[in-house]
Amino acid sequence: MSFNSPFTGNVVQPTDVSYRRIILTTDLQLEWPINGTSTDDAAARIMEVSTTTTANELWMPPANQASVGQDALIRNVGAVAVTVKDYTGANTIVTVAAGEAQYIYIVTNATTAGTWGIIAFGIGSSGADAATLAGYGLLAIGQTLNQSQPVTTFSSNYTALASDRSNTYVWTGGAGTLTLSSASTLADNWFMFLRNGGTGALTVSGTGGDTINGSASLIFQPSDSAIIVCSGTTFYTVGLGKNTQFAFTQLTKAVTSGTVTLTATEASNVIQKFTGTLSGNVTVIVPPTVQVYYVQNATTAGAFTLTLSTGVGGASTATIAAGNQATLICDSVNLLNANTVLAGSSAISLLNGTVSNPSLNFASEPTTGIYRAASGEFNHAILGVLRSTLSATGLAIVGTGNFTGGVSGGAF
Repeated sequence: MSFNSPFTGNVVQPTDVSYRRIILTTDLQLEWPINGTSTDDAAARIMEVSTTTTANELWMPPANQASVGQDALIRNVGAVAVTVKDYTGANTIVTVAAGEAQYIYIVTNATTAGTWGIIAFGIGSSGADAATLAGYGLLAIGQTLNQSQPVTTFSSNYTALASDRSNTYVWTGGAGTLTLSSASTLADNWFMFLRNGGTGALTVSGTGGDTINGSASLIFQPSDSAIIVCSGTTFYTVGLGKNTQFAFTQLTKAVTSGTVTLTATEASNVIQKFTGTLSGNVTVIVPPTVQVYYVQNATTAGAFTLTLSTGVGGASTATIAAGNQATLICDSVNLLNANTVLAGSSAISLLNGTVSNPSLNFASEPTTGIYRAASGEFNHAILGVLRSTLSATGLAIVGTGNFTGGVSGGAF
């Protein structure tokens, strides 16, 4: 039902009042702002309303005096909820909570009460919109969008996904791998935060030939951290730096027998010195990280050995005899001799050694080798037993000799 002008035939609209500020001190009956309005209580298109008690209500004008679609935006600028009712005061159209705004409009106008439609505008801006718009890396707090950077710890190999955008991942295990989904899948401007908070090297690798900083993979040592950014075709790190200034530190640790596992703090010492009287073979487990070690076996060993290992199955280990030193390279799996050729100076100095611990020996048989028993001597030990002494006076052999080519020269 609509009111039509007898002159034009068009629908008669109430005179438009754009804005009104209303402070409710009692129930207020509104009227349409048409000719003949007896009060100033006109309904406006936008009404800011406040009250000090929920007992005070706002009643809309008769629905049958306006056309369907006639509307009003009611915003509660007070601290108490405002109840909006129809013309009869019997039916609640909407309750506007403090700080909220509600948009109402006439759906049917056959009676004074009519039927009203409602659209919630939320607080200032729509709360539903903020939550809906919050994608990866964003968090809806109240009615605002905020940066989101949740932290996830992991200790097993993992593949980073599109849903990990803006997430922080902290590695807490030993040696492991983080695989990045393909750059084309993650797309330009995807990023994540990564920190190695574990005890082993974390290898970050791409998929399908994707590179990171131009390489197929990148190793994060313990305490390394960076932002990993995707360009859509490759990956880069931001903030991954290495300290170029460092001081050598030494660990002195007493051992006796069995397996000894170094802590991350102990293994951070480049110089490793082991002392004590061995009662059995000792295996020292170092973290599976890329590192250089200068190792000194200062134990009293007897026939026992000191072996360094990463604990990784099938990896190369290093056995060092008592009284000896070694420079070792750990590639995060194997322990390797740092020197396979002698470059530069050709002079090599050895400790004197003993018959049971020759200064130059074999890793698999440390009691066989050469040593210096006294001044001017060059001694040869087999399984801890002296077999020959070469001095300025000649060669003395302990035991019998078997000369397959014969013996010639000199007097016998």
